[in-house]
Amino acid sequence: MNMKQHIPNSLTLFNLLSGCIAIVFAFNNQLTAASWLIGIAAVFDFFDGFAARLLKVSSPIGKELDSLADVVSFGVVPGVIMYKLILLSSNVPLFEVLEINIIPFVAFLIPMFSALRLAKFNIDERQTDSFIGLPTPANAILIASFPLILNQESILTGLNISSISNIFGNFYFLIVLTIILSYLLVAELPLMSLKFKKYNWGDNRNRYIFLLISLLLLIFFFYTAMPFIIVIYFLFSISLQP
Repeated sequence: MNMKQHIPNSLTLFNLLSGCIAIVFAFNNQLTAASWLIGIAAVFDFFDGFAARLLKVSSPIGKELDSLADVVSFGVVPGVIMYKLILLSSNVPLFEVLEINIIPFVAFLIPMFSALRLAKFNIDERQTDSFIGLPTPANAILIASFPLILNQESILTGLNISSISNIFGNFYFLIVLTIILSYLLVAELPLMSLKFKKYNWGDNRNRYIFLLISLLLLIFFFYTAMPFIIVIYFLFSISLQP
């Protein structure tokens, strides 16, 4: 077997490795590090597909391996981060089983629906040029932005009582958001794909415009821009529907 055939799968395995390490950090309350590792996993996830197309070595095993890695990095990891955020949030109701509060287990809807979304994607022939439902990497990056935003807020103000902290640290907000995001993962909602088959302007005008807007928001607002970028992604995708 040609060595170049192993390159995309190797990148996918580094995606998986990043997710595994992120889980360890998240369970040790190092949520900022876990969030950065989701970003690193997303980079590997982008380049494994890019390498497969560039080298023309796409394979069925690569597709399956990619989904398995994504379940961990973009399903389990954001689920654990959300679990920790809910556990540490204000006004958490107490319902203990074996001395463990199981209310925050609601966060594990995220890996459950992420797995379902990835399984549907693998057999759904409609999702070649666009997505149906929120892509798992976008969902994971959104959730990963919360610890980064909270950490940035703490660094900038020296306090943890800002309006942003009050929102992302509120139990009811996090529970409702978890349910909404879980639904969006499997919703029959057509969304723009950010995967480039070609790189010319004509075929990718909308992608380039969205990426430019996202880049400008990140430059000016840093991590705080991520929730707004996801909202813009939805609005952009909906506006492009015939």
